[in-house]
Amino acid sequence: MIALEAIKYIDFTSQRHQGMEQCRRLFHGRGGAYAGLEHIVIDWLPPVALITLYKEENIERLQALAQSLVDNLIACRSVQVQYRCRPKAPIELMSGEAISELVIDEYGLKYNVELGRSQNMGLFLDMRNGRQWVRQTTAAKNVLNLFAYTCGFSVAAMAGSASQVVNVDVSKAALSRGRDNHRLNNQNTSQVIFQGVDIFKSFSRLRKYAPYDLLICDPPALQIDRVDIQRDYQKILRRAPELMNPGGQLMLCLNSPRLDEGFLHAMVAEVSPACRFVESIAPPAVYVDAVVGSGLKVLVFEYRSE
Repeated sequence: MIALEAIKYIDFTSQRHQGMEQCRRLFHGRGGAYAGLEHIVIDWLPPVALITLYKEENIERLQALAQSLVDNLIACRSVQVQYRCRPKAPIELMSGEAISELVIDEYGLKYNVELGRSQNMGLFLDMRNGRQWVRQTTAAKNVLNLFAYTCGFSVAAMAGSASQVVNVDVSKAALSRGRDNHRLNNQNTSQVIFQGVDIFKSFSRLRKYAPYDLLICDPPALQIDRVDIQRDYQKILRRAPELMNPGGQLMLCLNSPRLDEGFLHAMVAEVSPACRFVESIAPPAVYVDAVVGSGLKVLVFEYRSE
């Protein structure tokens, strides 16, 4: 019963004490720390438990896992499985209600989530601590949010009383969902700007709203024909002098298993030596990786004008 083995690594008692009304990852086999379970991830998106598979799994084992989740998650009304190992990452209902659209809660902030529409649901749970950091550090700041996706960082920044947030993403559909997320939290969108453009072709758009007190850069690890981190990240950092206020901060994110924190440190030292390392922001404790540095990396630097 390989799939069911994941259950024993979830502390349901602790989860209940932390407040199960909030979304969170329950089990992270993807990091390779649990032998034989590298293909399984379990997320809690109240009231949905979502099992994500990166390799095919026996249906009887999946059914047993689904039943165990129903038994342990009091508010669970649906267990679904997303097959990342299949073309287009389809989702199947294993137990309960067929829920495809829901609003999830993270530290009191609301986000729209859609299951089955695309490979990603609309919010990356490993960035939970990063969004909270943004919320706690952006009062009265002008924020530039690159590769904004559905604007999770922007929602957090506005909850933290940012003066303005400029969201940039090539996907206008993602930004539209981001606008909905702001409205969902009753935030003033007159202070939020949405730019559906290619970052590398539209630096004039970024300069228009500069200077910034915080630049957030969370690029995809690899986006065919659009983004290659090793090639393109430095292009953004070279522009820091044009974009940043002295003393402003850069929040640089990296989610490539091939590249560790050293890549970011070396790149900053080479192309933006005026930036000084301040701190790193770790993902939630559930994201255990067998190989140190293979998971999410979030580093904060301070820009000092030369």
